[in-house]
Amino acid sequence: MFIGNFKYSIDSKGRISIPAKMRRYLNPDANDSFIITRGMEKCLEIHPLDLWKELYASKLKKLNSYDPVQARFLRMLLQEAAEDKLDSQNRLLIPKNLIQYAAIESEVLILGAMDKIEVWNPKIYQGYLNETSLSYEDIAKEVMTE
Repeated sequence: MFIGNFKYSIDSKGRISIPAKMRRYLNPDANDSFIITRGMEKCLEIHPLDLWKELYASKLKKLNSYDPVQARFLRMLLQEAAEDKLDSQNRLLIPKNLIQYAAIESEVLILGAMDKIEVWNPKIYQGYLNETSLSYEDIAKEVMTE
């Protein structure tokens, strides 16, 4: 399970380091490989390959490619997706189109999001947090009901 947040720089080639505290949760079955794709908000999602395969088997594979909405979702998710493997310095190469999608500049905010890692432009993430008038307590009360 990925948790925590880390501020890192993205280098001129588009590489980001995966924090050591997150790497320790990687299953050897992932083989240090990841699927990188667009997130639901203006962020990126990084899925270890083993967990991506589980997502594929449990959800994505079951979508109906003949249903226009489901087919559109699959296309939008997968057209931008890329696979990469950690290099010797534990970095991933983020494709330019995904960097542009998430409006990533020189800094990134890396967030643990349970079974995936999110990558945000820190300014956009702060705006995302500020866009609701609900407090953390109000949101918890709403979503953590039985």
